[in-house]
Amino acid sequence: MCDDLVIIPKATLGRLPLYLRVLNGLHHLNIQFVSSEEMAMKLGITSSQLRKDLSYFGGQGIRGTGYDVAYLLGKIKAILGVSQNWQMAIVGLGKLGTALARYPGLQQHGINVAALFDIDEAKIGWKVGELSICHLSELTEKKKELGLEIAALTVPAQAAQEVTDLIVEAGIQGIWNFAPVRLETPENVIVQYEDLVVGVLTLSHLLSRRLGKMR
Repeated sequence: MCDDLVIIPKATLGRLPLYLRVLNGLHHLNIQFVSSEEMAMKLGITSSQLRKDLSYFGGQGIRGTGYDVAYLLGKIKAILGVSQNWQMAIVGLGKLGTALARYPGLQQHGINVAALFDIDEAKIGWKVGELSICHLSELTEKKKELGLEIAALTVPAQAAQEVTDLIVEAGIQGIWNFAPVRLETPENVIVQYEDLVVGVLTLSHLLSRRLGKMR
C-alpha cells in the first residue's frame, strides 16, 4: 500500500498534478536529474516550497545532482493513483460532458472513460467516439459490468442532487462534480468540485488588480 499513510496538506496535494506534468515532460526528454530551482522556475513557485512539498513523501534531492526524475515521477503517480486505471462514467452529455468524453488527457493519467449516460431520449444510442450514450436508468447495471469507480457529473444544477443520489445508490464512491452546487453525500463518497465560474472570476479579479481597473 504505497504512501497510503502519508498525510499530505491539501495545498501540497493541489500542486502534485503540476509536478507530475513537469516531471513527465522531463522524463520524455530522457532527463535523469533536475534541480529544485529548475523545477520551481517552471512552476512559478519558490524552490523552498517545492522542497517542502516533496519532503512529505521522502523526495530528497542529491546535493550537486538534484532530484531523480524517474523516482519522483513514480512516487507522485502512486500518491495520485495514476498508477491505477480508474473506470469513469460521464453523466450528462451536453457540451461540457461531450468535450470531457473526447478529452485524451484523461487516459494519459489513468482515467478511462468507460460509459456515458443521459436522460434525453433523443441522445440515447448516439456515439461519442467509440462509446454509445446509455440511459441513466442503466447506471447500476453498467457499474457492475464495467467496474465504474468515478462519475463525472456534468448536469444542470437543479438536477445535480437527484442524479448524485442515483450515483451513490449505484455504488460509485468518487464524484467529479462540475455542477455549481454543493452535494449531500454519505461519508464514504468523495466529491471533487470543479466550478468553472469560480475559476474565471478569480482570473477576472487578478487581472483587474494587475491592470488597475478595480473600483
